[in-house]
Amino acid sequence: MTDLICNRTFDEIAVGDRASLQRTLSRTDIATFAVMSGDINPAHVDDEFARSDPFHQVVAHGMWAATLLSNLLGTELPGPGTIYVDQALSFRQPVLVGDTVTVTVTVREKIPAVHHLRFDCQVRNQRGEIVVSGETLVLAPTEKVRRPRTQMPQLHLVDPGKRLLALVDRARQQSDGQPPLRVAVVHPVNPVSIQGAIDAANAGLIEPVWVGPQARIEAAAAEAGADISRWELVSTEHSHAAADEAVRLARSGKVGALMKGALHTDELMHAVVDPQAGLRTARRASHVFVIDAPAADRLLLITDAAINIDPDLDAKRDIAQNAIDLANALGIETPRLAILAAVETVNSGMPATLHAAALCKMADRGQITGAIVDGPLAFDNAMSLAAAKAKNIVSPVAGLADILLTPDLEAGNMLAKQLEYLGGATIAGLVVGTRVPVILTSRADGVEARLASCALAVLQRQFLLRPPAGTVRPAGQPS
Repeated sequence: MTDLICNRTFDEIAVGDRASLQRTLSRTDIATFAVMSGDINPAHVDDEFARSDPFHQVVAHGMWAATLLSNLLGTELPGPGTIYVDQALSFRQPVLVGDTVTVTVTVREKIPAVHHLRFDCQVRNQRGEIVVSGETLVLAPTEKVRRPRTQMPQLHLVDPGKRLLALVDRARQQSDGQPPLRVAVVHPVNPVSIQGAIDAANAGLIEPVWVGPQARIEAAAAEAGADISRWELVSTEHSHAAADEAVRLARSGKVGALMKGALHTDELMHAVVDPQAGLRTARRASHVFVIDAPAADRLLLITDAAINIDPDLDAKRDIAQNAIDLANALGIETPRLAILAAVETVNSGMPATLHAAALCKMADRGQITGAIVDGPLAFDNAMSLAAAKAKNIVSPVAGLADILLTPDLEAGNMLAKQLEYLGGATIAGLVVGTRVPVILTSRADGVEARLASCALAVLQRQFLLRPPAGTVRPAGQPS
C-alpha cells in the first residue's frame, strides 16, 4: 500500500479540530538545526555556554520545538498546501537533550473571506510543563491534495576530524604534569613547517627544536609572522646535515621524536634507518596512517603506505606488529587486523593471499601479538559485516577491522588518499618501529591533521616508555 499524504481543506475543518505529534530532542537535532539555519550561536551548540545562560537555552532549544509546529501544520492539519501567514509564540521552558515533547495545534477561529485559520499552539514536555505556547495564522488549502509521501534522503552529519582531535585531548591528559615532548623539527625552511610545529606547541603537545640552516629558518618564521625565539635552534649547513643532526639528538635522548620539515621523506628516512648512526631497532620501520573517515564508526589504521614499497613476509610481520603497538598506544586494547588482498581466499598466483595466510599462522604461534588477525580479506569484507555475510565469510575481523594491512605501498597510499579526497576523511600519520616516533607532515595537511600527528607521537612515545600491562615492548625500544 502506497504511503499517502493528504490534507484537509478549509471547508472540511471545524473550530476545535486538533492534531498532535511527539518528538524526542537529540544532539543530532540541535546540530542539524544549527547547520540548516546557519546559526552557530554558542547558546545553541555549546552545552557549557547554554548551561551558564538558561534564557538562551530556552530560546535555542525552544526554536527546535517551534519547527515541529510547522511540521504539524504542513503535513497533518491542514496539511499540504498550507501557507504560513503569521505567528506569535512564547518560549517558557528549556528543552533539554532527551526531553520528549508533545506538539498540539487546535483550530480557534475560521475566517471564510480569506480562507484563514487561526490556531492555538502548545508544546509540552514529558512532565506536562508548557515549553512553547502561542498562536499561528495560516492560509488553508481549498483544493484536496492526495499524493505519495515524499521519501526524503537520509541526513548524516559529519564532524571532520572529531575522533582525531579526541586523540589530541587524550595526549594532553596523559601528559598532564609532564613537560611537552621535545621534537626535532627537521629543516623547517618554509612557513608551513614552522606554523605546523607552532600549532602543536601552542596546543601543549610538543616543544619544537628547530634543526637546519639558521638564516633560512628565521626567514621562514618571519614570512609566517611567527616568533620562534623562545625555542632552541640547532643550526646546520643544509637539509642532509639537518637530518643527521636530528637523528643524533634523538640517539642522545635530547629529543623524543622527529618531525619532517621542508625536506623529502627519503632524505629524512635515510638518516633515520642508517645502520650505524640511525634510529633502527630490531624491527623494520613502517608508516601508519590513522584515518578518521566519516563513513566509519571508528578510527582506521592503514599500513604501510609511505615507507616499505614491496614488503616481504618478514617485513609485513614487523609492519603488522608496529601498527598493533600504535593501536594499543591509542587505547585500542585488542585491535582487529585485516590483511587485505583482492580476494578472500588463498590463491597461489597472488602473493598477497599467501602472505596473509602465513601471517595468520604467525599470529596463532605468537609471532604477532596483541591483536586478532585474519586474512586474506578484500576491503569490502574487512569493513562491512553485510558484505562478509553475503559471501559467507565467518571471521572475527570481517566488518570490524581496526587495522588494514595492505599488500604494498602503492595499494596503501592509494587507499588512504582515496579515503581523504573522495571520502572526506581526515588523516594523520606516524613512522613507527624506530627508537623514537617520526612525524611525517604534508604541505596539504590541515591544522587537525598536524595536531593529530603530533598527538600520535606523544601517545606512542609514552607507550614505548611505559607500555600498558599485557603488551609486548618492541625489540630494541628504550626502557
